[in-house]
Amino acid sequence: MNRLSGFRGHRTAAGRAVRLVFGVTATSAMVLGMAGIGAGAAAAGTVTEAIPVGNGPDGVAVAPSGARVYVANFDDDSVSVVETAGNTVVDAIDVGDGPQGVAASAHGSRVYVTNSLDDTVSVIRTGTNALVDTVDVGDNPRGVAVSPFGSRVYVANFSDDSVSVIDTRTNEVVKTIPVGDGPQFVAASPQGSRVYVTNTLDDTVSVIRTGSNTLVDTVNVGDAPTGVAVHPDGTYVYVSNSADGTLSVIEMFRNTVVDDIAVGDAPVGVAVASDGSSVYVTNEVGDSVSVIETYRNTLDDTIEVGDGPRGVVVTPGDSRVYVANNVDDTVSVIAVDTCSGSFCIGTGSLGSLAGGSSPVSFGSTGSIGS
Repeated sequence: MNRLSGFRGHRTAAGRAVRLVFGVTATSAMVLGMAGIGAGAAAAGTVTEAIPVGNGPDGVAVAPSGARVYVANFDDDSVSVVETAGNTVVDAIDVGDGPQGVAASAHGSRVYVTNSLDDTVSVIRTGTNALVDTVDVGDNPRGVAVSPFGSRVYVANFSDDSVSVIDTRTNEVVKTIPVGDGPQFVAASPQGSRVYVTNTLDDTVSVIRTGSNTLVDTVNVGDAPTGVAVHPDGTYVYVSNSADGTLSVIEMFRNTVVDDIAVGDAPVGVAVASDGSSVYVTNEVGDSVSVIETYRNTLDDTIEVGDGPRGVVVTPGDSRVYVANNVDDTVSVIAVDTCSGSFCIGTGSLGSLAGGSSPVSFGSTGSIGS
């Protein structure tokens, strides 16, 4: 299989061509909150550092404890493990061919990685950072999400228009669900009753009922939908549309689009803060992250990051955002709160020292992911 197949384009030397899509999902859960970023103070909404990782970082996920971030490196078939206390890479795990999507289980003991070029999912035990199993799935797997209760993993297979459902007890595929054309990202609702899949080639989102693992609805969105994430209270789904530079907002009760928000150039990854106040969208060609204020669905800020940002995740407690920059092989760390040393003073709705509790959120790409 060609490494650039399935709308996975590449940039020119001038950095202008768009690389469209690619599985990402991210996770957020409860607050740990104190992420050390050095001795200096950092203003909210600024990049505090860029962490070198592997080649071609794509998907990114955070452990429920917030202690570690996992980055899938497409070009060197590895997963970088970043310790958030010091923002340093503490391990690199060999996985399959062309890793793209990555998701952590709700209890934090496993990480699941889609390998798009060998049609498998790697299962990593986080306690030892060891590869413990490899699961055969569909053709060209991209996005991945873990159900909130950890019993199922959902994998979007781009080239055969399906979603593989993995039983986490046996690490076997128990069902394959037909969806739309070119499924890319996947996110689970916080209640675990629905899974949402972006179909890049037919501009739709498939809605799956997890109890029966059946397709129950299809929602028309913007042009070339890619990333997807679910609001922590289960009311809205956010979908990035790569080809028209928008973020579609889907009301979950009626499965209808209620808003389209202009973001940056070629939006890809989507993550929602665990308090639900903000949505973060990576703009791959614009080399930036758009910050959406969810109460009014308005663009609140645009933050410059590295070259070719793809995956994005918010840490538990919402004090940091981690962004995988595919072209310059780094992860940007964005300070959401105003920080001095390792202590962060909340500037948003939490309004407290980082470390206070916050709602549990699931969904990806990131979003927050799965």
